[in-house]
Amino acid sequence: MSTHPGRQQPSSESPASASALRGAGTVTDRLVEANRRYAAHFTDPGMDARPVLNVAVVACMDARIDLHEVLGLELGDCHTIRNAGGVVTDDIIRSLTISQRALGTRSVVLIHHTGCGMLSLTEDFRYDLELEVGQRPSWAVEAFQDLDQDVRQSMERVRTSPFLPHTDDVRGFVFDVTTGLLREIDPGTEIPPEQ
Repeated sequence: MSTHPGRQQPSSESPASASALRGAGTVTDRLVEANRRYAAHFTDPGMDARPVLNVAVVACMDARIDLHEVLGLELGDCHTIRNAGGVVTDDIIRSLTISQRALGTRSVVLIHHTGCGMLSLTEDFRYDLELEVGQRPSWAVEAFQDLDQDVRQSMERVRTSPFLPHTDDVRGFVFDVTTGLLREIDPGTEIPPEQ
């Protein structure tokens, strides 16, 4: 019997032992135990750190999105860079710069998704934190109200970064968490420079 939608319970693990593992210790203890079982059968795949497909995928950290499954990727195919909302921040640019300049990626895929928690936050989140802890975070929340527009903004941030040498293949999508489909976002027309 599966204990998680879409995830099958290993046949070597009885329902009783699976239940005992879930009840034992902290979540981190359970993860460490799962790693021990994984490592017992692990074989070094002999891969290089450079992604086989020369692509970096930037996506939201939402637990409902299994990027490898969604995109049909295998271990070693891509770099995956995730944060709250999948927005392109300075740290995402840092990771993409290392990905491109040191590890050979050339394409960037950006993925936001329906039902994102960032749609319900505002910058007030920072001010509430300041009131609670006595210090305002140095980072912006990067909340948004329009998925498509935020994907466009993220594409533009990648395309205009002076640190990224490969900006000709940058595409953005919205993943629908109810259908599993990606919808590509048109980057829109360029805003003419002010005169």
